Amino acid sequence: MPLTDQLLELSVLTIVLLIGAAFVAGWVDAVVGGGGLIQLPALLTALPADTSTSTVLGTNKIASAAGTAVSSWTYVRRITPIAATAIPLVLCALAGSALGAGLATFVPKPWLSPIVLVALIAVGLYTVLRPAMGLVHEPRHRGRAHVLRSGGIGAVIGVYDGVLGPGTGSFFIIAMVALLGYGFLEASVHAKLANLTTNIGALLVFGLQGEVWWLLGGIMAVANVLGGFLGARLAIRLGSRFVRIVFLIVTGALAVRLAADSVALFT
Repeated sequence: MPLTDQLLELSVLTIVLLIGAAFVAGWVDAVVGGGGLIQLPALLTALPADTSTSTVLGTNKIASAAGTAVSSWTYVRRITPIAATAIPLVLCALAGSALGAGLATFVPKPWLSPIVLVALIAVGLYTVLRPAMGLVHEPRHRGRAHVLRSGGIGAVIGVYDGVLGPGTGSFFIIAMVALLGYGFLEASVHAKLANLTTNIGALLVFGLQGEVWWLLGGIMAVANVLGGFLGARLAIRLGSRFVRIVFLIVTGALAVRLAADSVALFT
């Protein structure tokens, strides 16, 4: 379908709302991850009902990749990533996301919200029940054990990002905090690099399949980039305690939203 014909299927109000969702998603994604839980439901609602799951996910990846690239650069300029964490995390995340994107066509669109809802509730409860977790950066593993755990986190969450996507940044952060002993802020730096990699890997697969609305995704990418830049700067300035608070607020609010969507789908 020609690029202009894609936009003609949407009203001006719908496009404006998608731009707003992309901006907020970029801000949230930069601070705690999980911006896709705002952006993806917006696309699911706005795009025509006959749009395939892969097209929705592929279009979402354009904006997500652009915003994550900017927030990653903002973080890395101020906080140096640890090579023993970043390299296995990124490489395994790339392989996992490409595999997951190839499997995405087998996931029915109505399943997206319930699956993400269950994962989101689990992560939120785990964080609430451990109030001191992630406030101090105290890595618990070194050498081979650290590398294997970093690679495992990248592979598992990478597959999830390729298949579904929303909440990936949040899941990277909580996995590094819980399994590696990282502080929320330090985990965010590495999560952005891994999330950028998974976005690019999945986008390449969706693009080669012709499952992307490039013009709409590009417009949303500009808004996502601006939100990501502002969010990353604020998170760096205010630190891990601020990131944890925003993490809990975002996961709680989005769990309520996804619960309502799931009920609506199956009633």
